[in-house]
Amino acid sequence: MKNMNHLISIEMKKILSILLIMIGALGMSAQQEIMISQYMFNGLVINPAYAGSHPYFSASALHRSQWLKFDGAPTTQTFAIDGPIANRRLGAGLTFSNDQIGVTKQQEVSLNLSAKVTTGRGKLAFGLRLGGAFYSATLSDLVVFDQNDPNYVANISSKFIPKVGAGIYYYERNWFAGLSMPVLYAADDVILPEVTLNDKFFKTHTYLNAGYVFEPSSILAIKPSILVKYQGEAPTEVDLNCNVLFFQKFWLGAGYRTGDAIIFMAEWNVTDMLRLGYAYDWTTTAIGDYSNGSHEVMLGFDFGKDVKLKVRSPRYF
Repeated sequence: MKNMNHLISIEMKKILSILLIMIGALGMSAQQEIMISQYMFNGLVINPAYAGSHPYFSASALHRSQWLKFDGAPTTQTFAIDGPIANRRLGAGLTFSNDQIGVTKQQEVSLNLSAKVTTGRGKLAFGLRLGGAFYSATLSDLVVFDQNDPNYVANISSKFIPKVGAGIYYYERNWFAGLSMPVLYAADDVILPEVTLNDKFFKTHTYLNAGYVFEPSSILAIKPSILVKYQGEAPTEVDLNCNVLFFQKFWLGAGYRTGDAIIFMAEWNVTDMLRLGYAYDWTTTAIGDYSNGSHEVMLGFDFGKDVKLKVRSPRYF
């Protein structure tokens, strides 16, 4: 009986892996944008209007391994750098991501530009993202039930897809709110030649996020935040997080992503310029029976002549 249960477990794992790979290849109703847990420390990744929101330049590199020990699980790498230009009236940034799930791969690079206006005690920024992605799919690795389906006849190899995104971002010293569509339009007819404007391969994802910082003492800051991800053909996903900063050095936090995971995270401000971050996702779905969760590591570097302003007037986002 024990051997039988072991065989059933192996077969279930194979079936779930195949389903995951097929979802990654189809990409129609699943989340197509990259997913990271430390988004609150990587604002440019989800919103181009974030570019130049600090008085100094900021760069970050991140690696995410999702659903460890699960065949075909996603892996993601991101790099982002941004800073103020034109006497801080404008912001500019560059983002790069490498995302793989199942048989699909996507490398994307984008230029992010923002324009800021002062409104009361804060600033309102309007952002534009211009870039593109190289998309590949090894469809021959899939188990296809309909051998005559034209969508699976040939592999897709490094097809370039121009993309345009946009966002708005308002921030004061202690709170922020943003609305963005990282991919507002994608010229993806090279993937599915038969698509129309109402039936695109890459779907528009809308992100709404906000956060507030409480400062009960000079050595403690508490930052609750929320990120809502909406795409009409997939369930709405909500990230609820709370991070606590101790002595302006150490962030400790936890969060919950609806229908997916409980998140634990930490960040260490090693110096005024160097940051290290880590996040662990404990999967709450059935995939957790076959996976050890997800791990995410981040390296951040802030630089420029005004980087010392962080010490006199800390920025928490």
